[in-house]
Amino acid sequence: MNDSTIQSGISITDQAVAAVKEAIRAESRSPETTFLRVGVRAGGCSGYSYDLSFTDQREDEDLVIEQGGVRLLLDPRSEMLLRGTILDYSSGLNGKGFVFTNPNATGTCGCGESFSV
Repeated sequence: MNDSTIQSGISITDQAVAAVKEAIRAESRSPETTFLRVGVRAGGCSGYSYDLSFTDQREDEDLVIEQGGVRLLLDPRSEMLLRGTILDYSSGLNGKGFVFTNPNATGTCGCGESFSV
């Protein structure tokens, strides 16, 4: 892993850093102005769903975490639910995509895209 787990916020593995950088390039975005917003929204089969999106806009209350040249944004509500989470990227036989290891989740759905606390 790139950095140790951040107590306030999340950490991101080297594989996830590389995948985010590749996605920024693929979308012809500027790495200097692009943030990866990591959040949680109500919904999904377990209660909450993970949400990833690129943005150039930072809100005043956002927590900014920079790891490996990638800048993550978390809103305060999402930060509470994701505190200590590790964001990884998998490209195995079962498909590829981002994987969340969330120590706050008390249950997850079968696909791993939603969780409960």
